[in-house]
Amino acid sequence: MKLTNSTTTLLTLLFSVFLITCNGEANKQTASASDKEVTSAEENPDGIGPVKELILPPTIDEELAQRGGEIFLNKCSACHKTDKRFIGPNPTGILERRTPAWVMNMILNPEEMVQKDPVARQLLIEYNGAPMANQNLTEEEARAVLEYFRTL
Repeated sequence: MKLTNSTTTLLTLLFSVFLITCNGEANKQTASASDKEVTSAEENPDGIGPVKELILPPTIDEELAQRGGEIFLNKCSACHKTDKRFIGPNPTGILERRTPAWVMNMILNPEEMVQKDPVARQLLIEYNGAPMANQNLTEEEARAVLEYFRTL
């Protein structure tokens, strides 16, 4: 069957409208599901992973923060920038938005966090489905990165 240019254009237009409409409905469903899941994030503000609780000392450990800055530069800066939004979120002020344990768990356990933590899942959607790479940091290295975040 041979299609004319106007038939092809019409079919393309109808298909585009269909995709946009379906995508809009999917986004509405995702948004309402994530709205319901905020409660579970409030129930478990420390996320999912090896760190169950972390209370930070009142003063910043400058040496630890310096090590964390080096680790961040080498392992994280390809996706995270401290002065702007990039492939991943800007970590500046992260401890005003998340608990220290949540940040540690996101660094140490990004795959499971994205699967089970509603806040991490929402960030994945917000950042166009670019999952955080597991850099296989030790808990000590992740703690150094967290200390660096305190200096931002």
